[in-house]
Amino acid sequence: MIKLIATDMDGSFLRDDMTYDEASFKTLHADMQRYGIQWVVASGNQYYQLKSFFKAYPDTIYVAENGALIRDETQIYAMHAFKQAAIDQILATITTMPDLQILVCGVKSAYALRTEDPAHVTEMRKYYHHLAVVDDFASIHDDILKFAISCPPEKTLAIVNELRDKLTDLGEPTSSGHGDIDIIQPGLNKAAGLKELGDLRHIELGEMCAFGDGGNDLEMLREVGLGVAMANAQPAVTAAADRTTDSNQNQGVLNFIRDALEA
Repeated sequence: MIKLIATDMDGSFLRDDMTYDEASFKTLHADMQRYGIQWVVASGNQYYQLKSFFKAYPDTIYVAENGALIRDETQIYAMHAFKQAAIDQILATITTMPDLQILVCGVKSAYALRTEDPAHVTEMRKYYHHLAVVDDFASIHDDILKFAISCPPEKTLAIVNELRDKLTDLGEPTSSGHGDIDIIQPGLNKAAGLKELGDLRHIELGEMCAFGDGGNDLEMLREVGLGVAMANAQPAVTAAADRTTDSNQNQGVLNFIRDALEA
């Protein structure tokens, strides 16, 4: 029996214009509550951005920043931050690599350098509703959860591989493709976040259903009881999943949940 449903957001739950069928979700959310199913958002994005989509649903739990921060509107269940030595070494590496635009992502805010392209900072505010511009990353006073990198899309895989070689035991690069790379803490991902949340809520991974489309969803889809890939998912994600559903544009997550609850 499914006791928890978790979904990735970009490319999965959300349409490409960052909207979703709110009327359908309202009905399905009421159904999930009636069946005692916990609704969870599992995303690489920032908590403050994610909660903007579900203001009417305070019971939503967020496995944010690829599992580094687990919380709802009122309490933090778990928070995992990089140690300062690792932060220093990662920044020393990535700030010398060409073609990278870097955000340092903390609990309170994300941070971009004042020298960053203003157009890029504006674009990133869609995903980081708390985003500060600083003169120097060393001036940040926050718990650092991950590093978010933008790069030329055609270089994504090569840069992921380069980072994996350079950051051994310091950070793990993961990507949903399209020029977006997150450096997360080793061993920490959406699956680990769901396991940690499940331990707190007495829900096994096998009692969870999860939806995803990108590389940072792989562990989650493999480890939950029912992993569902979007029709628009990367081939590796489809191969890892138990089932598939419609594309994000066609609201595949909502369609699958509706069919499952009606079965």
